[in-house]
Amino acid sequence: MVKSKSMYAVWLSVILLFVLAAGCAKTDGPQTASAPGNDQDALKEAKGDGPLQRIKNKGKLVVGVKTDYNPFGYIDEKGNNVGFEIEMAKALAQDLLGDANKIEFVSVTGTNRISYLQSGKIDLILATMSITEERAKEVDFSEPYFKSGVQLLVKADSTIQDVADLKGKKVIVVPGSTGDLGIAKQVPDAELVKLQKTSESVQALKDGRADAFAQDNTLLYPLAGSNPEFKVVGKPFAELPWAIAVRKGESELVDWINANLKKWEDQDYFYELSEQWIAPKMPKEFNPSDFLRRPKK
Repeated sequence: MVKSKSMYAVWLSVILLFVLAAGCAKTDGPQTASAPGNDQDALKEAKGDGPLQRIKNKGKLVVGVKTDYNPFGYIDEKGNNVGFEIEMAKALAQDLLGDANKIEFVSVTGTNRISYLQSGKIDLILATMSITEERAKEVDFSEPYFKSGVQLLVKADSTIQDVADLKGKKVIVVPGSTGDLGIAKQVPDAELVKLQKTSESVQALKDGRADAFAQDNTLLYPLAGSNPEFKVVGKPFAELPWAIAVRKGESELVDWINANLKKWEDQDYFYELSEQWIAPKMPKEFNPSDFLRRPKK
């Protein structure tokens, strides 16, 4: 537990640094066009018409989620949204609206999730979203709930062993993902093949249109487990915490989300979800305490 507690402190430090950096960026020059909207939100909040009340008024929580990211958010054989983050979203709806079914799931990708949020199409993003300095300029983040690192999915007979072997190779990435940003930075000589969907990425790797697929290891291990023609290689890199994102200035929503995250941590709810959704699909050395929030002991 000491390791988990230390890791959690590091997560919070990362958030603080990003928030401070984003805040400083705002003061360097004219306010952006979104500033008046934020002022209006603050005014509505003062009048009792903040984001929580608006969600209550419409009677449902609209959440941007992944639909191709097993085990966090995907569509099962019955056509239902399921996964680790789906259960988190339902628990939020239960807390705010008294009914876990008063929720609408909107499928998002790494390239459209922020625009969906800013346009009001969704209330929040709960979609394997890691905290970065650039994203913190566009959205407000909750405290983290999970941490993942990027690794490589390759064919079982591939000689690629780590990112250093990707020079001059074709590497599949999801646009806007941590893998996309990490590979571009670490291996500028790699040729990026940008595909939106996991299914497309897997098929491209099978067809030989690329040499590797760089993505969060929590997605790659389940893929390798169900596709023996693949294996996961390399040490994790670009390790960043995941958090829930809301529109800029919606502090009431952030506080409510953080209160739920703390409650779930104390109840060890994240571990329960991990045992149900993640652990069965990860290698034996997977230790939940290295990746998610656990009770402080």
